[in-house]
Amino acid sequence: MTTIKFKKLNIEAYKPGKSSIKKLKKIVKLSANESALGVSPRVKKVISNKNLNLFRYPDGKSKKLRNQISKKFRCDKEKIICGAGSDEVIQMLCQLFLKPKDEAIVPQFSFLMYRIYSKIVGAKVVYAKEKNFKVSPSEILKKVTKKTKIVFLANPNNPTGTYLTKLELIELRKKLRSNILLVVDDAYAEYMKNIDYRSGLDLFRNKENVFILRTFSKIYGLSSLRIGWGYGSRRVIDALNIIKPPFNVNGVAQKAAIESLKDNKFISRSIKHNIFYATKLKNFLNNYGISSNKVSANFLLLNFTKCKFKAKYFYKNLKIKGIILRSTEDGYKIKNMLRLSIGSKKENLRFMKVTESIFRK
Repeated sequence: MTTIKFKKLNIEAYKPGKSSIKKLKKIVKLSANESALGVSPRVKKVISNKNLNLFRYPDGKSKKLRNQISKKFRCDKEKIICGAGSDEVIQMLCQLFLKPKDEAIVPQFSFLMYRIYSKIVGAKVVYAKEKNFKVSPSEILKKVTKKTKIVFLANPNNPTGTYLTKLELIELRKKLRSNILLVVDDAYAEYMKNIDYRSGLDLFRNKENVFILRTFSKIYGLSSLRIGWGYGSRRVIDALNIIKPPFNVNGVAQKAAIESLKDNKFISRSIKHNIFYATKLKNFLNNYGISSNKVSANFLLLNFTKCKFKAKYFYKNLKIKGIILRSTEDGYKIKNMLRLSIGSKKENLRFMKVTESIFRK
């Protein structure tokens, strides 16, 4: 009998945050860093349009969307590439830059798809230690070898919620070898109002050796439509367009993304909501000995070191009541911690009420 063969991959598959609980219909999902306020009314209007030509292929170059991105962020449309989520752009970058035995440096606790896509193409993933759950430029620089081709980092970082300051990020790029591509993932940039922070796009839009990632899955609320974009040099973008699937971003996603960028009121409301409830939840949990990072993105990394309960106990008791947080042991290997997404007003108040009942036991 002939047995088909394929390459063996020594990769731990991505495990998303749980989204359902057996026997429970009504749940509060605070596990995936999704938009607390859903989507813009403008998006709801465009996707409910009965005249959408779903039988037509979408624009393979996402021209109208790239024009809108260019207008919104004051950047060159010819240096933009769109993907089915920023995940797909990460995948294409790994295909373009990494060969077997090349090295990609990722922070110790970072978005799992950096390491997964790097490993798929046969590259070696090198982990740089973090300091107090913060990405460490000095530790990244220690790991650089002649085989290093890419450094991936999210700023602010997922799942830790910490971030590098403007000066730290600029200094890292200066000290890295010039032929190493620094990939800065700006997934949560819209939420950031911290004085010492600047997005990768603001800092490096004219740098040849920096590539910026952006997504519509977070503040814009388009997670289900899978859409993101990348920004880099013309040379890199031209090369990515050669390997990009021909119709990778669906037409509905493109229309929704265009409308979401136009709704400044919705974005402003989302930012205010996030700052208010992230601060409220941080202070509330601190009363129970659960500490967390400085308010930055739309989630908090909860540390149970000084709490009378372990993270697992808290997680299980929340789950019984229909509330799901993100376990940081899966994939990230962070013990006695949980990641809490900032939810809607109703969801946050429900979480607080259930938390109070757990600690009254």
